Amino acid sequence: MYSQQESLGIEESSFEEKEAEMGEKIIRIDMTTLSTKTELVPGELKGLGGRGLTSTIVASEVPPTCEPLGRYNKLVFAPGLLTATAAANSGRLSAGFKSPLTGGIKESNAGGTAAQNLERLGIKALIIEGLPMKDAWYAIHINKDGATIREETALIGKGTYEVISTLSEKLGKKTGVLTIGPAGEFRMASANISVKDPDGNIRSHGRGGGGAVMGSKKIKYITIDDTGGPGITIAEPEKFKTQARILAKGLLDHPVTGQGLPAYGTNVLINILNEAGGLPTKNFRFGTVDHPEKICGETMHDVIKARDGVTSHGCHAGCIIKCSQMYVNPQGEYVTSGFEYETIWGLGCACTISDLDDIALCDRVMDDVGIDSIEGAVLMSVAMEAGILPWGDGKGTYRLINEDIRNGTPLGRVLGNGTGSVGRTYGLTRIPVVKNQAIPAYDPRAIKGIGVTYATSTMGADHTSGYSIMANILKVGGFVDPLQKEGQVELSRNLQIATAVLDSTGLCLFVAFPVLDMPETFSAIYEMINARYGLNLTAADVAELGKSILKTEHEFNIAAGFTSEDDRLPEFFEEAIPPHNAVWDMTNAEIDTFWNF
Repeated sequence: MYSQQESLGIEESSFEEKEAEMGEKIIRIDMTTLSTKTELVPGELKGLGGRGLTSTIVASEVPPTCEPLGRYNKLVFAPGLLTATAAANSGRLSAGFKSPLTGGIKESNAGGTAAQNLERLGIKALIIEGLPMKDAWYAIHINKDGATIREETALIGKGTYEVISTLSEKLGKKTGVLTIGPAGEFRMASANISVKDPDGNIRSHGRGGGGAVMGSKKIKYITIDDTGGPGITIAEPEKFKTQARILAKGLLDHPVTGQGLPAYGTNVLINILNEAGGLPTKNFRFGTVDHPEKICGETMHDVIKARDGVTSHGCHAGCIIKCSQMYVNPQGEYVTSGFEYETIWGLGCACTISDLDDIALCDRVMDDVGIDSIEGAVLMSVAMEAGILPWGDGKGTYRLINEDIRNGTPLGRVLGNGTGSVGRTYGLTRIPVVKNQAIPAYDPRAIKGIGVTYATSTMGADHTSGYSIMANILKVGGFVDPLQKEGQVELSRNLQIATAVLDSTGLCLFVAFPVLDMPETFSAIYEMINARYGLNLTAADVAELGKSILKTEHEFNIAAGFTSEDDRLPEFFEEAIPPHNAVWDMTNAEIDTFWNF
């Protein structure tokens, strides 16, 4: 098993002293015995955070071949190494488990308030294991004294908006909330875990079916009150402040994080990808859409502004990019937050829905029902492929989510179990999945680097695992021609290694933009970790950390039964996609070189 301090040459006794001073601990919740206990951090976990910690715990404690919804799977939450510090954009929380969607290891990353709540309580990880013996639902409450479990009845069956609103009113706006919606209660493979954001709205541990795992353990919600917690201790405060300022300056100075994302959100990419011919449309038949002006980020910004909505705000405290927004309807009433490119692409291009208000309502209901909005959008495109709905039917899409998935009808369960479930049930071959997870918003034929990421990611098709769009399309950190095979494996590999590190720090993925163009921001990240814990990590140490995380995850998947044949894209990507008539022409041998490190 991977041990970070061994990899980085850090003495275990040094970490023991530092963590004892900082009051860091693990809370373990056994749903079989309905008991909780607080543990000291064991040696092999010292120095880990976020994804590095969740993946290490899952790899060491979860049998790779176990049933994902069974008693041997575990659900692990972990703040990052810099979470709740003064570092900009350091409010991310990792959730780890064996995925009921892919059958492999999973880490899902979300903003909101829960990560910072846990970190201020000195909780390095929350591990939930076992299944209840009684047919009842439960709620978990965490505070400075530990964790308590109680039966819950009032909020069972309720949507996530009502759960968060009710708990915020009862426990206070600063209390963190993690909850599942009806989809999680039905243990659907597309079910997510919703996280309350600073405004009382929703962020999501979206991909991989974490909501189904939480539902299998009969936990409706987790609340976190950090009142009276030990807070954050910085070993070298002045050094930390200096490095934090360098990172913040880089984020504000970079044109993507300082200008494009704050103005138009992630949906700025609709026009960019449409122009590049890499915008998958009508279930990946075309690389452009004929109505970009109706759904693009620029239009979304103008609509929100005209209706007096909020065009830019952060998904967690300390965010200075502020790529989120609050979308409102024509009457100025709140509809949804964090209206992301991938969701708008999936509904607006893959499903060809051209009404932005319809797309916003679908985004809201997916959040409320508690399904991943990427999986949800792509599965709807496959439902249209199957003839369940006409292409472009936004109101029909809303109805299927709000009525069928929410209520767990037979059709709703087919849909709620994901894109692969829909495609196989209806006998289709045009099913855009890798390791049974829906392929997101970038066509791998026209952007080959992202195709390598989709194929090789330990998480299934996941653009965030190695976001080659930076170099392939945005020319951040250099340029690798998206239509050519050369350099794509190396690009994806380097980005996946770097992303594994970022996911371990608690920093937002978008920090990577200045990191790739401004070397001083990269050094600022590991120097902040040094200053936080009193360490002396180097750039080489950081790279080794990323490699070790990927290898740990890959080894778990192999033990779970995955082979190199699972690192493949669907056959239909051999079809040429207009306008470039590009095809997926990476050979299996070329893809398999990814793991040569």
